[in-house]
Amino acid sequence: MRQATLGTSGILSVLAACAAVAAPPGGSARPESRPPDGITVATAISTRPSTRPADVSVPPVPVDPAILAAQAAFDAWVAGFRPRARAAGIKDATLDAAFAGVTYDPEVIAKDRNQTEFNRTIWDYLDRAVSETRIANGKAALELHAALLDRIEARYGVEKEVLVAIWGMESAYGTHRGSLDVIRSLATLSHDGRRGKFFEAQLIAALTILQSGDTAPRDMTGSWAGAMGHTQFMPGSYLDLAVDFTGDGRRDIWSDDPSDALASTAAYLAHHGWTKGQPWGVEVMLPQGFDYALADRKLKKAPSDWAALGVTERSGRAVPDHGPAALLLPAGHEGAAFLVFDNFQAIERYNAADAYVISVGHLSDRIAGGEAFAAEWPREDRALTRAERKEVQARLTAASFDTGGVDGMIGPNTLAAVRAFQKSKGLVPDGYAGPGLLDRLR
Repeated sequence: MRQATLGTSGILSVLAACAAVAAPPGGSARPESRPPDGITVATAISTRPSTRPADVSVPPVPVDPAILAAQAAFDAWVAGFRPRARAAGIKDATLDAAFAGVTYDPEVIAKDRNQTEFNRTIWDYLDRAVSETRIANGKAALELHAALLDRIEARYGVEKEVLVAIWGMESAYGTHRGSLDVIRSLATLSHDGRRGKFFEAQLIAALTILQSGDTAPRDMTGSWAGAMGHTQFMPGSYLDLAVDFTGDGRRDIWSDDPSDALASTAAYLAHHGWTKGQPWGVEVMLPQGFDYALADRKLKKAPSDWAALGVTERSGRAVPDHGPAALLLPAGHEGAAFLVFDNFQAIERYNAADAYVISVGHLSDRIAGGEAFAAEWPREDRALTRAERKEVQARLTAASFDTGGVDGMIGPNTLAAVRAFQKSKGLVPDGYAGPGLLDRLR
């Protein structure tokens, strides 16, 4: 196979890039030495022999064949995608500008396979997501933008603390909005195929945004998954629900001004059924001998009916009647328990992971002055690896407890299969897929 080589200008570019990476912030990449006494700086520099770039013998720089193959496959996918994009109304000029210089990004695929919501225990995720620093910064953001947030809450009926919590979770209150090229990320994910249809639809939406002139291709930056702006809107959600709250004629979620982004988040939650005054969930206590088969998101009861079964607030009082609620045990019967309401599902439309929804809800409560969770977590446990989660699914399915597929994602089908297996073995049917369950399956 031919090896790619770099010319003289390429070598100098590489050396310059290496120097830039090695340089400490605000300083030179090259260590500075004090010249000997009696020698001026100019003399000291001039005595260093220099080699003319043209005299340097440039050895071939090998290129990983796997990288070349991946790029070739990606280029072929882009060529096949262009007719589909045209059929969706995207013009050639938009496609040419959007894909200029765009290459396959293997790091995006690595991040897709290692999402923190699914690879940490709920308590570890909460420790990071609802840290004292993030709570304090959230309270500061709430105060700094009080007038704006009050206007948004009045218009859309979504509590300002919830909006600030999502802002904090998604971009640390605007300080980390993402710097990856959205077209590159979405094209890579579309080509990868794990969720190809979803990401291709998002890519078409991103191209539509570019074609409308809302932003320029290389200014459209975001996360590895293509989420953009202060509150990390996916392109499709942007097209459907982003708003121009400032009235300047643009739905600008990328600028330093968070107005449009926060209002768009409120519009998004309102569209997905947010009920003002209803909590996302309430931490509860369960009585001795409780039937853990009732911990099923599909099973909803009025708080008074739950109270009749012994499910109460930590204080021992019945949970106020905010509407039908389901019982959620994110760490099984040894961790905290929650009654969750319809607003839980509204946040879930932002990110379906229970850890994310609970973190947003709890962070909003803490920003509003609420207390930390009272229950302990089974901190001696660890999170299952992706390979172990796939093994759980494979073993459950082989034992006639269908998980609906083996993808390493513990969703409703897998939880139902876990609960059915636990019941068959006389275990507490709490649906918790931890190391102990895997040991039993083996």
